[in-house]
Amino acid sequence: MATLENRDGAALVVVDVQNDVVNGAYERDAVVGNIAELVARARAEGAPVVWVQHSDDELVTGSDGWQIVPELDPRAGEARIHKLYGDSFEGTDLEETLASLGVDRLVVVGAETDACIRSTIHGAFVRGYDTTLVSDAHTAGDKTAWGAPPVADVIAHTNLYWQFQRAPGKRAAVVAAEDVTFA
Repeated sequence: MATLENRDGAALVVVDVQNDVVNGAYERDAVVGNIAELVARARAEGAPVVWVQHSDDELVTGSDGWQIVPELDPRAGEARIHKLYGDSFEGTDLEETLASLGVDRLVVVGAETDACIRSTIHGAFVRGYDTTLVSDAHTAGDKTAWGAPPVADVIAHTNLYWQFQRAPGKRAAVVAAEDVTFA
């Protein structure tokens, strides 16, 4: 039902599951495990997997901390998007990549819930994509020292409000990893 014409496919978008981004993140191993299962399922169902990697002054492109975590295995030929901003679309070729793949529905996973995940799901939605957030496949680091709520509350709140996101011709959804389909 997305507003994008001549597209009818789904893609798994894996946002910033990089060593330094998820090091010490809330329920890191469980989240990465769920993402690994979704990557395998997307590949088995013929859905593209798109890998997004953030870089900045502290997350230097090519460094060990910038690399995708070792539990995940991006394959040759799978799209890699390098970004400098929270929204994975901003200043990148993500839109062009998804258009070339015929994608109108995104299944979004990764880090960090309170930054790049929120920015990316909103960025996708306003660009016309049906956007599914996987409830148990996104995480963040603890920012309570700066006044943020505990990470579990950030995740729960994001899952709560995203399931009620509405706009003409577009769908937002929140589903558990085990319930994700790419068909």
